[in-house]
This record gives sequence, C-alpha cells and structure tokens, in this order.
Amino acid sequence: MRDGTPSTGDFGQRLRHLRVRSGLSQEALSHASGVSVRALADMERGRTRGPQRRTVQALAEALGLDGAEAARLEKSAALGRPRPRTGPVPAGGGPLALPRDIRDFTARGPALARLLELARDADPGLPVVTVVTGQPGLGKTAFAVHAAHRLAPHFPDGQFALDLHGMDPEPTTPRDALARLLGALGVADAAIPAGTDDRAGLWRSLAGERRLLLLLDNAADESQVGPLLPGSGPSLTLVTSRRALAGLESVHRTDLALLRREEAVELLTRIIGPERVRAEAQAARDLADLCGHLPLAVRIAGQRLLSRPHERLGKLVARLGAEGRRLDGLQAGNLRVRAAFALSYRQLPQESRTLLRRAALAAGADFSPETAALLAGLSHDEAVGCAEELTDAGLLQSDAAAERYRFHDLLRLYASEQVDTEDGPEVRDAALDRAASWILRRATAAALHFDADHEQTEPQSDPDPETAPTGRDEARAWLEAERAQWLASLRRAHDTGRHRQVLDTAEAMHWFSDLNQHWEQWVEVFRLSAASARLLGSKREEAVHLNYLSWAHNSCTHDARAALTSADAALAAARECRDGLQEGWALGYGAGALQRQGRMQEAEERLREGAHRLATEKSPQSRLAELTLLNTLGTLLRETGRAAEALDLHRRSERICRAGVPGRTDRVITLYLAVTRLHIGNDLAALERWHEAETPLRQALGTLEAAQVSAWAERTRLHLGQTLAALGHPEARTTLRTARDALAALRSPLLAEATQALAALDDAGAATT
Repeated sequence: MRDGTPSTGDFGQRLRHLRVRSGLSQEALSHASGVSVRALADMERGRTRGPQRRTVQALAEALGLDGAEAARLEKSAALGRPRPRTGPVPAGGGPLALPRDIRDFTARGPALARLLELARDADPGLPVVTVVTGQPGLGKTAFAVHAAHRLAPHFPDGQFALDLHGMDPEPTTPRDALARLLGALGVADAAIPAGTDDRAGLWRSLAGERRLLLLLDNAADESQVGPLLPGSGPSLTLVTSRRALAGLESVHRTDLALLRREEAVELLTRIIGPERVRAEAQAARDLADLCGHLPLAVRIAGQRLLSRPHERLGKLVARLGAEGRRLDGLQAGNLRVRAAFALSYRQLPQESRTLLRRAALAAGADFSPETAALLAGLSHDEAVGCAEELTDAGLLQSDAAAERYRFHDLLRLYASEQVDTEDGPEVRDAALDRAASWILRRATAAALHFDADHEQTEPQSDPDPETAPTGRDEARAWLEAERAQWLASLRRAHDTGRHRQVLDTAEAMHWFSDLNQHWEQWVEVFRLSAASARLLGSKREEAVHLNYLSWAHNSCTHDARAALTSADAALAAARECRDGLQEGWALGYGAGALQRQGRMQEAEERLREGAHRLATEKSPQSRLAELTLLNTLGTLLRETGRAAEALDLHRRSERICRAGVPGRTDRVITLYLAVTRLHIGNDLAALERWHEAETPLRQALGTLEAAQVSAWAERTRLHLGQTLAALGHPEARTTLRTARDALAALRSPLLAEATQALAALDDAGAATT
C-alpha cells in the first residue's frame, strides 16, 4: 500500500478506500456516477472484480480522481477481468457490442425513466425483461439502444446486443442466437453444447451469475425470444419487436407512442439546427404534422433537409402536402418510410394483407370490423381475427373502449397504394359498392327507429337482422359511430347512379337529423338527395328534399342566403307538382331565412301565406307543418316588439297540440307541445311576466331533455337561465353555465347570447357587493 491505498490488484478495496476518502456514501456515489447502489456494493464486496472501462470512468469522474489515480483504478479493474476463451467471461465489446447511440435522440423521457427505475429497484434474483413494441417507424431500436447506453453503468459485467432478424424470411434461430451469446461470454466454440435446450441451460447458468444488459432487437415471436431470457440473477433484457409478443409472461412493457407535435419539431431541430427551424417555424410544425409525428418520417425529412442545406422547409412541406407523393418524398438514402411498412406487410398472411389494404378505403378516422369485412370480402369473425393480428403487428391501432381500429396517416397511404397495385380499379370499385350498399341499408334501418310518422320499433330492412342495432339507443350509437362511413356510402350511391337508395336513406334520416342539428353534414346529405330526386324526375321528392336542405342551411350551418335559395327552389318545385304541404314548408323555411337576414316584413308575409296554404290541406302532416309556421310567426312577432300578439298565437298552437292531431303519435305531439311551451315562456319573459314564464320553460326543458333533442333542449335551458336571472333565482348561474358549455359543444350561434347572459349576471352580482 501507498498512503493507505490498497494494492493495484484489489479493485473492490481500492474503490471503497477512494469513496471513503472522498466522504461519499454508496448512495451519493451512485447518484453522481449513475452506477446503481447494488452494483457498487457488489464491487466493494468483491463479487464484481472487473467492471467495464466505461463504468470505471464514470466512477473516476464522480470521485474527482486525477489522471494517475484514474489509471490505477482502471488497471485494478482490468486485472479483475477474466481473459477471453479461458472460460465464461463478461464482455462489453466484441461482436455483440451495443450499436452506436444516436446523438440527436429526442423525447421518450417517461419511458426511459421507467427503465432506469426498473434497473435500480430490481430484485437481485429476478431478471428484468421489458418488451418495447409499437408500429413500424416509431424508433423502437433507437430507443432501446439509447436506453442501453444509459443503463450500461448499472450492468458492469457486460452489455450485449443481438439482432434477431425477426422481419427476415428466415429469422435467427434460438440455437444460433444462444451460440453467439455464449461466445460473447467467453465460452469456447468447442465447449458450446450442440442442442438448443443444453445451450439455453448453460446460458441461464452463466447469465445468472452476472449483472448483464441484453438487447434482443427485432424479435420475431415468443418462441424465438423465450430460450434467450436469463432465468435468474440481476440481469436486464430489452426486447424490441414489431409484434406485441403477448405470450411472454412476467415482462414489463414499453409501448412507444407517436411523438407529440413539439417533440417532432424538437427532433427536426436537433437534426438540421435551430436556425433553419426558427427561420420557418410554421413550416417546421407543418412538416411534423405531414410526417404524422412518426419518428422515422421526421428523421427522414430532417436527413433530407440536412443534405440540402440551402433548401427551404416550405419546399418540402409543399411536396409532402400532396398525398399521392408523400411517401415518395419521405426517403433519404436508404431510409424510406415505405420500406419500413413493406417489411411488415410482407410478413402477413394473405387475408390480413387484404384486410389491411382494403380497410384503407374506409371513410373517417377509424373503422369497424363490419366495414373492414365488407371491403375485404371476409366474414365478421374473420375480419376481427385479422384486425387483431394487424394490431399485434403494430399496423393498426385499436380503440380503448369500442371494437374499432385506426391507421396511422402514413400507413393508410401505404395501404392505399397496395390497393392500386394488387387489386386494381375493378376490384376496388366492387368492394366500395358492396360496402356502400350494405351500410346504407343498415343506416336506413337504424334511422327508421326515429321515424315519428310511423313509430316503428324494430325496422325490418336491415341487411343482417341478427347483428342489427336494437332500440333507439343502439341505433343512435351506430349512426353516430359510423357517420363518416354512411355519408361516404351515400356519396358513392349518388355518384354511381343508385338514386333511389340515396332518397330512401335521406328520407329515413329526416327525423334523426333533428336530434343532431349541430352536424353540418346534413347539408351534404340533403343536397345529394335533392339532386337524386331531380335526376329521377320526381318533382314532389325534389321539393321535399330541397325543403330538408333549406332546413339544414338554416339550422345546421346557419347560412341564411343558401337556406333562402333552397327554399325558393323547393317552392317552385312544389307549385309545379301542386303539393300544398311542401309549398307550405317552403314558405316557412324561406321565412326563417329572411328572418335571419333581418327582413322581417317579408318573413311575416311568407309565414302568413304558408299558414293559410297549410290550413287548406287535410293531412296530419299539414297540421304539424301549420303548427311549426304558427310558432315561427309568433317568434317573429315577439322579436319585433309584439309579444302580446305572439303569446296569443302560441296559446292557439298549444290548444291545437292539446286537442291532438289524428294520425300522429303522442310522442310527436308531446315534442310539438314542448316547443310551443318554450315559445310561450319566451313571450311571457318578453312581457316581463317572469314568474309565469318559469313554469312553461321548465316543462319544455324536461320534455326536450328526455327526448334527447339537444339543440332545442339547450336553447330552452338558456332562456330558462335568463328568466331565473331576472327573478334573482339561485339556480340562474348554474343553468346559464350549463347552457353555455352545451351550446359551445353544439357550435350554436346562441353561444354568444349565453356568454353575455352570464357576464351580465356576474356584473349584477359585483354591483351589489
């Protein structure tokens, strides 16, 4: 010894002496060096005699050693490292050395933190295994390599990385993988057993004695990985795979997600430099979005820009903006997004390939197994099985609650390319027609649950009655979930000349549309149906659907000019075919549009003409239309300062409702009565008869809420809140706040009125304090 320092050959004693001399506890040295407390204890007790060079360097820096002391510490560690091929030895380099870490690695902080926590807290006798999964292009290997470099100081007996070639036609066999691992531990070729089981047993025996970090990259399946996992000891194994490897037991899982937008921009910044990103900040954000926040795509875009230092980000954004050229643009050298997807696609069975590419034809952000089955020509159960396989392969993402699936944007583009390449236009069109026909039949049957004219409880026109939605709640859920799909099917039916089906579907949707007035898509639905009626030469149906279209412009998109144009066209068609009912509706919808434009006198004239025209009609439908126009006329009178006249008119409507309308169901009349009570409450409020106004407004709200007619219910809640505020009622603020939030969700133009009413209430409260 010199100055009390242990001899060069005893690494553990030397480390302990240096730590004590520095005044550090094992915990403090662990924090400063990144080497776990358990690893330090093993070194100082002599269980680990020859840690790796990088571990020694980390300890030397944390202890503040000068060059000579650091060299002596390294020498003592080197003496403790067994010589190659003289028996099992640890190794950190050689043929299974960790790949180079990526300098510009970005994000994944929480996932890395969880792995570091696992390494620190692991039971010495229980090896830790974590499986890193996710769709192609998420950077699983980059993450695992980066994590391995961060974890290396905790595993001084060796860090090995082995590519299992899971996506190759012939992945590495467990037998060959075990031979390479045993060789890395220093087992001579002649000493490696011949059989897989014997190799696995020897590997487990040797690995159980060491603190090893093992990276098994690109695993094919559980049977390939299982024999390679240590059975005991303080090791940690990282497994990356494009498959979920759900059959591996007692493993931790790291499911990588897409980058957030700001993380994608940060990765781009680290690749090309902050100056270029700052110069085109919006283009950088747009580029991240066009890459779908997929790390591989962002990296390719960045590498491409890095190789072209004078090219503007906006130029690449413009190129990637065209969907048909996006995958072509996402390639830089041998890095290609399309190639990453193709690697997984080629591994799939034929049925799963078919489902993946045909599912790209589905409309909307996600799709159901029944839609995928129709497009792929499979049964429902076969489609579910394929979709689950694709989810396990990282090619689809499953919904957390519902049986629905979605693509990443770039994967959808790739799948669409495969439709063009493998199916061609005839097969594609046949799949789209088959799916559209079936979906429109189901949509029609589901919408008929809400047909107030017939009170039909179980529509019989569904293409598969055994799986059809039963009852209104299920029907509504299906129509809402499949909204994008049946709308796309309606477009296709129109474009391919199936106009009768378009009309039947749109007519069935008529009452259902009242429940979802915030859906702007109703404009397209009824524009298509009106066009189909015209192409079929049916003036009466053209008038009907032009009236529906006017309603949609008035109530859904709040476009008074378009509403008036449609109403005038409906009026002309109705008069041409002498349909008094549709003439009355057209006059009413036109009046509503005029009223929204502030043309009150013209609106009043049309309403009176329409009500008079409807009064001459004898059908039950005409009575309901007359009620609607009388209520609308009353509203106009109130808004032009004639609240007393409006109240008289609405009382007349109330009497009609109470008397009932022959041929109309009680449920329909109840809804009309609720709307009439809303108008009566507003009339009384306009006359400042606040106490009288409260009761009809509460009655109307209760009925409309129970019927789930959101647009009318929240309008009523707003007016009730205003009345309660005038009364100084304690429920006023809560009522108005609820109405404001609901109207915001409905994108209603009444939102501003609700916001003002709340502000006025707050101002009034402040004035009294």
